[in-house]
Amino acid sequence: LCSRLRRGFLYSFAREIGANKVALGHHKDDCLSTFFLNLFYSGMMKAMPPILRNDKDDLTVIRPLIYCRERDLIALSKVKNYPLLPKGLCGWGEDQTRASMNRMIKQWDKEYPKRADIVFKSLKNVAPSHLLDRELFDFTKISNGPKVK
Repeated sequence: LCSRLRRGFLYSFAREIGANKVALGHHKDDCLSTFFLNLFYSGMMKAMPPILRNDKDDLTVIRPLIYCRERDLIALSKVKNYPLLPKGLCGWGEDQTRASMNRMIKQWDKEYPKRADIVFKSLKNVAPSHLLDRELFDFTKISNGPKVK
């Protein structure tokens, strides 16, 4: 709810000032946690694209940090003395389901250091013919092969 309200405010403000783009600060870990939330709880293979048009098709949303790990952004913030804002500023606290996905990714970083990056790479290397979505791949066009006499 909080993220939707924030985004609604950002979109309204962008329109008010005549902007046509909104930059969001989502990073690679956000993208991965969203992917796993969708996978585990919605049965969808869906993540966060680096660029998209909003539902009203009047704004372009960009995520310039989508290829950066959160830990690298935190390290840079410390070097540059940028303030770090805590999660859950809306008063409702951090979404516990999302927090669970974040803990899973951090645990992987300890046990299997490359796993999160490999999963992220898979989001860029999709083979629609090897999934089950008939909207992505028309399986009816596959022939039965040559007829043997």
